[in-house]
Order: sequence, then C-alpha cells, then structure tokens
Amino acid sequence: MKKKVLSVLMAVTMLAGTLVACGSQPAAGGNQGGNENVGAGTEEGKVLNIYCWNNEFRERVVNLYPGYTKTDETHGTIGDVSVVWHETPNEGNAYQNNLDETLLKQDSAAADDKIDMFLIEADYALKYVDTGYTMAVKDLGITDADIANQYKYTQDVVTDSNGVLKGLSWQGCPGVLFYNREAAKEVFGSDDPATVQENVKDWATFNATAQAVSDKGYKIVSSAVDTYRTYSNNVTKPWVVDGKITIDDNIMNWVNDSKALVDAGYTGTHDLWSSDWSAGFFPEGKVFCYFGPAWFVNFSMSADQEGSVGYNGGWGATEGPQGFFWGGTWICAATGTDNPSLVKDIMLQMTTNQQIMTDIVTKYDDFVNNKPAMEAMAADTGYSSKILGGQNPLAMYCAGVDGLDLSNLSKYDQGCNEEFQKAMKNYFEGNATLDEALDLFYKAVVEKYPELTY
Repeated sequence: MKKKVLSVLMAVTMLAGTLVACGSQPAAGGNQGGNENVGAGTEEGKVLNIYCWNNEFRERVVNLYPGYTKTDETHGTIGDVSVVWHETPNEGNAYQNNLDETLLKQDSAAADDKIDMFLIEADYALKYVDTGYTMAVKDLGITDADIANQYKYTQDVVTDSNGVLKGLSWQGCPGVLFYNREAAKEVFGSDDPATVQENVKDWATFNATAQAVSDKGYKIVSSAVDTYRTYSNNVTKPWVVDGKITIDDNIMNWVNDSKALVDAGYTGTHDLWSSDWSAGFFPEGKVFCYFGPAWFVNFSMSADQEGSVGYNGGWGATEGPQGFFWGGTWICAATGTDNPSLVKDIMLQMTTNQQIMTDIVTKYDDFVNNKPAMEAMAADTGYSSKILGGQNPLAMYCAGVDGLDLSNLSKYDQGCNEEFQKAMKNYFEGNATLDEALDLFYKAVVEKYPELTY
C-alpha cells in the first residue's frame, strides 16, 4: 500500500553501517572542465540509474554534460557506462511511491539495478535527506570550496538535522509576479515594470488593484491558489511545533484576503495545473498575473503554443507584494551507488561549472545556482527573455534569492500545504464555514501524520 511504503521510509533512521566508501576520486577541479578522469583508479559500475519525475534534468545533462551520448529518450552513455533514466510522473504521488519502494530494496539489489542518483523537491526534501538513503556530498569528495558560489538557501534545503549537506541543485527558484502586458496598458496606461510594481507593491495595494483590474474585464489572478505560496513562504513559524500542528498568521492572512477576492469575483478557485487555471496563459483567458519562478515561464505558461501570451512575448515581470521561492530540483547520491566518481562529476558539472550554468540560462530561461554567473548576466544588456517581451528579469531574481529564509521548512510541509489549500477551497466556494474547513484540514493532516496533534 502506498501509505504504508511512505511511512516505512519515513520511519527509517539510518542504514546499518556507515555510508558507502567512495574510493579514489577524480582530480580536484572537476567543476572546471570535462570528465576525462571519472573513474580513474576506481572500479566503477557499468550502469548509472537516475530516478526523476520529468525530463528537465535529463535534457540539461543530454545537451550540456561533457561526453554524454544519447541513445534514445531514456538511455545514453558516458564513456563505457550506460545511463538509464527512470522517469515516473509526480501525479498521485507516483514518483515518491516508486522511489520509496525501490530505495527499500537498495541494500539487496544487484549492482546494475541500484539507484545511483535521484532527484527531490523542497517540499519533501527532509523526508529523504534525514535518512541513510542519501550520501553526504563530502563523502563523494565534494568540498566547501567546490560549492562556494552557490546560493546558501539551496544548500539549507538539503541539509539534514545533523547539519550534513546531502544534495546539490543547479537551480535557484526565487519568484516574481508575471503580468499580462496588454492588461497593464489597459489598467495602468503602461506596461513598465516600475509602474506595475507600484500597483502591486504590498498585499493591501494588490487587493485594492484587483477591482481596477476587474473593471477592465480581467481576474487579478486565475485562482486563489496562485498567491498561496507567496504567503506561505513568509511565515514566522513552521507547520509543526513540538508535535502540534500550527497555522501561522500569514497563512490566515491568505485565507482572509483570498475569501474577499473570491467573493468579489476578482479570482476563481480553480485547482493548480487545471485547464481552467491555465486559461489565462492565453489572451482570451483574461488573467492579469501569475506568481512563479524562472522555470514557470519556460515550463508552465504555454509559451511554445502559437497564440499564447508568452508565445508573443506578452508577459512582464515585477517583484510583487512579497518575495518567495517555488520549487527547485535537488540531486542526491544514493547510498550504495557503485558509480560514486561519476555521480560526483555530474553533480559538480551540472551545479558548479560556470559555463554550463550560463548555457542553462540562455538555453532554458532558467535561473541557476551560481551567484557570479547570475550577477554577470543580470548586468548583461545582451541577455533578454523573449517570453517577457525582451525584458531581462535576472536582477529581480538575484535580489529575491538573497533574501530567502528557509528556517521554517519542515518534513510536514508538503502534506500540510496540500491539505490546507484543499480544505480552504471548501470555504472559499461556500461549501463549509471557516471552522468546518479548518476541522477538515486538521483531520486530514493527522490521518497523513498520525504522530501529530492539534
């Protein structure tokens, strides 16, 4: 059963014995050049198994990692090592369920079947990094000097409860407000980012602007869930304190503000990723803005579809009411890998090589985890985003990423955030009172995490 597998993994403390020995490592400086020394002096495995939920990381490795040769969509080679991509979609928790089941067999699996690397997201990172299934990056031979240019928050996300770093990311995911330029011209008489920012500079101003936007026939956001992450990233305490579920004041601010916007008809209650929610990616959808990080523009706004707002360069970016982050992907080395040298080099190349970092930005419109590269590109008048009408948004991202505070993350975030939004939808739509919706939330979270109280 899915829940049983999840609870078993969360209950695991540490695997018997110490983390696997990595053997001799490639020469220092693997983050500067190619991978010609990978495996030198080490008996490496012949199959590299990488577990992930989509093709995002695969595309970057296939196109940018030195020496990768593509065989087909889910297979390739690096030297004499066969690379196998195990991609299971996130829907219905399928990716985590599959990963959990496979990790539980890691100790007894044949060498060619062992997981070598797997990817995780911030919402459930602690579930994995606080177990022995993930290797400390230092045990791969990765030093503090190797990763000195990365943004600290990206390391905080995958640091376990003992202060040990267990993964690396190529991404930084500070968020901004993406606005429909045509709508801005109609409402404010200008689509200049500074003009728009003045009208969305804090939540009181944002909520007041919703009426002006509505008067021109637009929803301020597609759904109440669009603003949720911005509020939830600015809390003063975690979801769980001493085993008790707590609801931060800023989360309740989201409830109160969202209820008022829904009741006034200024936004809807569509589920994230639904067709109704994404209708605003097209002009006829009549949505003024969405909140998101760099990956949101490239992966989620239908910018490759002719006729969409993004396809025609019709979005702009501004800071919005509060700073926030959304998502990101972290690379973890699985304990038991028989390819530690290759895993090390992939992690270094894809998260610290400044040229590869720059190439990721220009090729994928991503924001990467390399402070010098991002600051240089933010000041580069030659870089611009077609989807954002020629705007260079990197300075906004740089400003946002430095202010990120991850001190209130907990291993319960994914479940609490999902159940809270689900329960509040009942309240917003008038199917429950606030107290009834809160009761639904508490009961759903305790069912997921029986050790908690409220």
